[in-house]
Amino acid sequence: MAINLNAKGKKLEPLKFSWKPKDILLYNIGIGATELPFVYETQLKVIPTFAVVPTLPLLAASLSVVKASPMKVLHGEQTIVLKTPKLPLEAETVSEATVTDIFDKGKGALYRLHTTTKTAAGEELFDNIFSIFVRGEGGFGGEKGPEAGNNPPARDPDAVVQEATLPVQNLIYRLSGDINPLHIDPNFAKLAGFPRPILHGLCTFGFVARAVLKTFCNNDPAKLKSYEVRFRDVVYPGDTLTTSMWKEGEGRVILQAKTQDGRTVIANAAAMFSA
Repeated sequence: MAINLNAKGKKLEPLKFSWKPKDILLYNIGIGATELPFVYETQLKVIPTFAVVPTLPLLAASLSVVKASPMKVLHGEQTIVLKTPKLPLEAETVSEATVTDIFDKGKGALYRLHTTTKTAAGEELFDNIFSIFVRGEGGFGGEKGPEAGNNPPARDPDAVVQEATLPVQNLIYRLSGDINPLHIDPNFAKLAGFPRPILHGLCTFGFVARAVLKTFCNNDPAKLKSYEVRFRDVVYPGDTLTTSMWKEGEGRVILQAKTQDGRTVIANAAAMFSA
């Protein structure tokens, strides 16, 4: 079944979501954090990439709106924009989502889902932009969309952070709500074309963001303003990630992450932060 090109502009039903400090602890550990301010209740801080968690059910709902088969979709890009300097340790929220674009990429289609999350009282917290690639659904004559930016400059990186994921990283991260069987079921992974379950792209997203927080923000989450990446390749649980970072002016850094075998897994990425 072809994707629904008329889904562009479609608004999804608002989503209510709540979290408590225990959810923050679990998420922080799920993306590899070990520093006390991220894992100890008395000092706890929210790592900003937690912003993807409250909106994941909207991403799942968008598949039926676009009429995209879960077996055909790949997470292409992800952007978060923080609207408040400090995410709360607990909150009652409402998220709204709109399918803003459907692009023709030739071998597939790419659609964007823009979500906005506020507290129940109306305080703006963050926006997400999910870019989802649907294999085999291109060639319909639509716009190709913008070219990828955030290319690293032709010089050595200003900073490099290397960190290993755990062999059970996928088992921990999925407890924050991303229960796609691709990340745990070997048979499902093989059906999707992978030799074994892969790590969640949004877990890798969190690992790379932590490298930025550690290197440029003194592990202060309030300094991160926005963060965008393109998922280039998959990560397997137990892989080691090397994140290279290039400063571009005040408060902006270009990012790229590779695995131990040299595969680029995060590309065309950038983060904005305050000094």
